[in-house]
Amino acid sequence: MLVGAVFVLLLSLGVMVAPVSYVVLKPGPTWDTLGEQADGLPVIEIDGEQVTESAGELHLTTVSVEPDISLLDAINGWFDRQDAVVPEELVYPPDQTREEVDERNAEQFSQSQSSAQTAALRQLGYPAEVSVVSVVDGTPAAERLVAGDVLETVDGAEVTDVETLQQLVAAEPVGATLTIGYRRDGEPGTAEVTTEAIGDDGTPRLGVQVTYRVEAPFELTIGLERIGGPSAGLMFALGIIDKLEPEDLTGGRVIAGTGSIDEQGNVGAIGGISQKLVAARAIGAVAFLVPAPNCAEAVANPQPGVTLVRVETLDGALAELAALRADREPTTC
Repeated sequence: MLVGAVFVLLLSLGVMVAPVSYVVLKPGPTWDTLGEQADGLPVIEIDGEQVTESAGELHLTTVSVEPDISLLDAINGWFDRQDAVVPEELVYPPDQTREEVDERNAEQFSQSQSSAQTAALRQLGYPAEVSVVSVVDGTPAAERLVAGDVLETVDGAEVTDVETLQQLVAAEPVGATLTIGYRRDGEPGTAEVTTEAIGDDGTPRLGVQVTYRVEAPFELTIGLERIGGPSAGLMFALGIIDKLEPEDLTGGRVIAGTGSIDEQGNVGAIGGISQKLVAARAIGAVAFLVPAPNCAEAVANPQPGVTLVRVETLDGALAELAALRADREPTTC
């Protein structure tokens, strides 16, 4: 019986330390987008323009992923209300290596920085433009448009952003000839381009790769590189605006938040909201900016003293911060 008991104990210990196909999501570090990185450099650095100081803080929040866990780790995570235990394939899809997932997250983070800059500078009134990055050989635009052209109109309709350009081109059937108004080296011009169905979806296209950029008379750099994914976009955009506007967006408060952002300033859903709320409370945040699609999850995982502020757009987020500064009730989840 003693030998049997020892044998069962050893088997139990072996099971408890055996790896399981789950990962633990934990509250990650936060960064004040108005403050400094660990190396002392600003999170958001602006050269060539005077910046303002704020009495409060605007924190982006993150989630830490703990992979390669044991059954014991998983059990501890299930009983810890701050953590979440989820199947490994939700974070690391089986058709991708961890290196590929990390690379994708890094690309999304880089894109979030670019979109945040564009959205913030548009909000501040700086002119935006859609320009040609490259022209695909053998396509309708190959001999009519060149890299660097700024696309301004399609059949007289103004091109305000990439999405508008795509809608204007797709409004006519494949084979339609469109008049593209452009600016090349500062000089206006037009080109007649007949659309083709490029790719498998049959959508009319010109055959150009474009980018959306905002012209500003200063250099703007976001220095953080140690996190991944798109969820820092909203807080980066707010940080940029706070530094360039005389108004202190924080009103002297500690504000945290999350949310992806596109170039038009639309705020999108993210993951790990419950862990991010824990991190926000730990830094003393009094309000947390929640993307509207994440409100239900946020309400189900509240943190004492942290007001859940519902946001859908960058403009809306600025309005909610103004309400907080004026001691008015914000739009909550």
